[in-house]
Amino acid sequence: MDIFQKYDIIVVGGGHAGCEAAAAAAKQGSKTLLVSQDLSALARLSCNPSIGGIAKGQIVREIDALGGFTGVVADRSMIQFRMLNRSKGPAMWSPRTQNDRVLYSIEWRSILEGIDNLDLWRDEVIGIEVENNKIASLQTKLGLTIKARAVVITAGTFLDGKIYIGQHIVEGGRIGEPAAKGLTSQLKNYGIVSDKLKTGTPVRVDGRSIDFSVLIEQPGDEQPAKFSFGNTEPLKEQRSCWLAYTNEYVHDILRTGFDLSPLFTGVIHGTGPRYCPSIEDKIERFSDKNKHQLFVEPEGWNTYEYYINGFSSSLPLDVQYKALKSIPGFENAIIMQPGYAIEYDYFPPTQLHPDLMSKKIENLFFAGQVNGTTGY
Repeated sequence: MDIFQKYDIIVVGGGHAGCEAAAAAAKQGSKTLLVSQDLSALARLSCNPSIGGIAKGQIVREIDALGGFTGVVADRSMIQFRMLNRSKGPAMWSPRTQNDRVLYSIEWRSILEGIDNLDLWRDEVIGIEVENNKIASLQTKLGLTIKARAVVITAGTFLDGKIYIGQHIVEGGRIGEPAAKGLTSQLKNYGIVSDKLKTGTPVRVDGRSIDFSVLIEQPGDEQPAKFSFGNTEPLKEQRSCWLAYTNEYVHDILRTGFDLSPLFTGVIHGTGPRYCPSIEDKIERFSDKNKHQLFVEPEGWNTYEYYINGFSSSLPLDVQYKALKSIPGFENAIIMQPGYAIEYDYFPPTQLHPDLMSKKIENLFFAGQVNGTTGY
């Protein structure tokens, strides 16, 4: 007996692209299945706990206008709202929310569970089956074969993901979460080309160990707006972000780890997103700068964890820690999570039609960071 009926659409991966794809398909009447390794981490804010900003803020509002949910969830989970680029013309204004990381995923799951025609399944997809050059089904790690008329792959950074902290390497799609193995090699058997990209994330710090008196407060807007054009509630209370700065002494400490950095030793082969460089990238590429700005961002309403935006690094942890403690305000810092780089498989989008369907396999689509974008 088949456990599953044949689905119209199966979405592989529960990140932002996967959640939006599954919601859009189901709302238009297609019987849809969303497969994710962890249903408690749907649309997890893997890197900084924020939505929008320059360019991305406009995209979020376009998604909302088309009936998507990123803006709705951002509004329901935001802890701060700022309209960036106010000093420029309205065409340059960019909405940005600081969000509660945990609440964001909870809100997304609540929305998905309320959509008719949409089923959720906790598993890992390890392969596909093709008949007459057309997608027919997929296989999962739990030994299931699930038939589908179309499949959308939105695997983010999980395909053969490797995490780098100096010379220490572990497999993973995010720290503490397993990589997805096997799907890339199976897709390559069908003539689909893959390559490597890298991205990174900074240390998380216990806010009780930060001296905020020497940082620059960055409050939200006095009259906070929102993303969605719908009836989401405006924000009535906000949490502040803060500004800090590196200095030449911090840069000198970071340079002591460059000979152990996977970015500089050739261990990581993938290129990184243009507008999201690591701190070691910035020191190397902008050697004339004697300081770099850091944004100290709260992770939620009910946590003392802070995200150090701008301090992304793959350097050895002892170097990261020593450099962090040399930043004014962080002399007594306690780290809750290390910074790291992650290298993962992606599929160059030149292999896709304008609708994101594969040129090799009919009704196989690729969306999100697996196409080489910078993610949410």
